[in-house]
Amino acid sequence: MKFLDQAKVYVKSGAGGDGCVSFRREKYIEFGGPDGGDGGRGGSVYVEAVPGLNTLIDYRYQQHFKAERGLHGMGKGRTGRAGKDTVIKVPPGTQIFNEDKSVQLADLMKVGDKILLLKGGDGGLGNAHFKSSRNQAPRRTVPGGEATEMWIWLRLKLIADVGLVGLPNAGKSTFLAAVSNAKPKIADYPFTTLSPNLGVVEMGRSSFVLSDIPGLIEGASDGVGLGHRFLGHVERCRVLIHLIDGTQTDIIGAYDTLTQEIAAYDEELSQRPMLLALNKMDAVRETEAKQKQALLQKHSSQDVHLISAVAGQGVKALLGNVMTFIAGKRAEEAMEESDDTAEWSPL
Repeated sequence: MKFLDQAKVYVKSGAGGDGCVSFRREKYIEFGGPDGGDGGRGGSVYVEAVPGLNTLIDYRYQQHFKAERGLHGMGKGRTGRAGKDTVIKVPPGTQIFNEDKSVQLADLMKVGDKILLLKGGDGGLGNAHFKSSRNQAPRRTVPGGEATEMWIWLRLKLIADVGLVGLPNAGKSTFLAAVSNAKPKIADYPFTTLSPNLGVVEMGRSSFVLSDIPGLIEGASDGVGLGHRFLGHVERCRVLIHLIDGTQTDIIGAYDTLTQEIAAYDEELSQRPMLLALNKMDAVRETEAKQKQALLQKHSSQDVHLISAVAGQGVKALLGNVMTFIAGKRAEEAMEESDDTAEWSPL
């Protein structure tokens, strides 16, 4: 399935049905009277996050969604049928923006999140509503409420526990394929990955979701290369893994390039916990690997893992550190949720 993380969609709610002007006319009934029914309400437009979706590709082929209008009222006091609602189904992690992307209307983070985007028009009132002792034959009605319409942007930000970032050819796709059930495209040229990939990493009875983000280059925050568009997919990650090609000469330059681009995109994202790893260590002599590790540790002021995704060298230790961090974050979040849902007691 092709990956698509942005889509422009037209939505329109249903108009309400008009009220009816009608009078009761039956044989042997001496006095009739107004009996016009009310119109039905128009259908509303909802957006709901559902399981089983991880792309917005469906909205490349269908961009218009309209709810059904309510039926008009009828004689004999019959109310028009309400219009059917329209539900737009999206993957968890989808954000909704107005047409010029200046206002975020909603953020559907988890399965089951659902919002009312456009409310259907109210049903109109029939003339039976206006009967009184002073006006026994009213011909007044109220028309149904008008439909509302708008263009919206859907933007998907994948929900993953761990984000895999790095320059092109750092070995991110190879790492993802080696540790998870994902099968990304792997080749020996830059920009092999053109869209994010997700994989589930199993560690004993625990697991986490790992996202591979297409390679970034210098100037990505200004639109160079693939630009910074896909960086949005790591905004929800608890921790980032920065993979650096250990076979290259300028590992410090590679580290600085990516950290600067992340900071230029979002300063808050640059403060996210990040684990550093020098990849492809199976192709580097041990003494050279130790030298590069020490150099990068001194420059970054944090521990640097030596790994080889192809050979499996050092991968288990790196994943162990990631799992420990994620378990701690999950415990904190569970504790916060339990505090929020605890029943209030005066004692």
